[in-house]
Amino acid sequence: MHSWRYGAGSPRRASFTRIPAVRALFAQAAGFALVLILAHALPQIAGIQLTIAVAAVVQGIAAAALARMLRLAPWWVAIGLCFPVALLASSALPLPPFAYLAGFLILLVLYWSTFRTQVPFYPSNRATWRAVAQLLPAGRPLRIADVGSGFGGLVMYLAGERPESEVIGIELAPLPWLCSRLRGPAAGSAGRFVRRDYETVDFADFDVVFAYLSPAAMPALWQKARAEMRHGALLLSYEFAIPGAEPDVVVHPSDGGPALYGCRIQ
Repeated sequence: MHSWRYGAGSPRRASFTRIPAVRALFAQAAGFALVLILAHALPQIAGIQLTIAVAAVVQGIAAAALARMLRLAPWWVAIGLCFPVALLASSALPLPPFAYLAGFLILLVLYWSTFRTQVPFYPSNRATWRAVAQLLPAGRPLRIADVGSGFGGLVMYLAGERPESEVIGIELAPLPWLCSRLRGPAAGSAGRFVRRDYETVDFADFDVVFAYLSPAAMPALWQKARAEMRHGALLLSYEFAIPGAEPDVVVHPSDGGPALYGCRIQ
């Protein structure tokens, strides 16, 4: 059994206060504080009562403005604007309290650390799997990793296409990892699945690393790959190019669809 090593060359994680989700939460809290101040001051100054609907709009505008001042991505500005109104609208739905808790728990085990990694759940497709298989070096056994392996489709496909190789899925979110961990043996697949943050895994153990992450994760992924992977090893990224890196190969698994980028470590 292979012993997993922690990546000595892994980039340091950003401080907690620099995580976009944390800064977006701060923007919402500041907007809510402004609403509380207005709700207390307006009746005394102008004799105006702040309604809940108006308060939600004011909080959203304030949160969006602060998110923009903090230079958060445009989608965080939109989320900041819409969140209070959406929350108010959802409170009017005839749903029992446990429904909100259940929804929260489902999203938690599915997305887990997305607030920190900025990597949501992106499932790949069979056309992408075939394209990855065609780019794998031939004629020798390989050690292949799928970082953020989700429900394990690519890992099981590659394990079937390259039975001489070791294919490992690395997934941090509990629900996708558990599903893949159960699916693999049930399907008779030789693919392995581990629940771990890929940032803590030493990429030197692999000949090929595949990633379908997000634009925000690509610079750190490339830094880690260059620091740890061996000369000639292959980093594959679906849909998201690596900023500042000229890919050695670019293929489109499906007509008009996203590209699959391949960069060899020099």
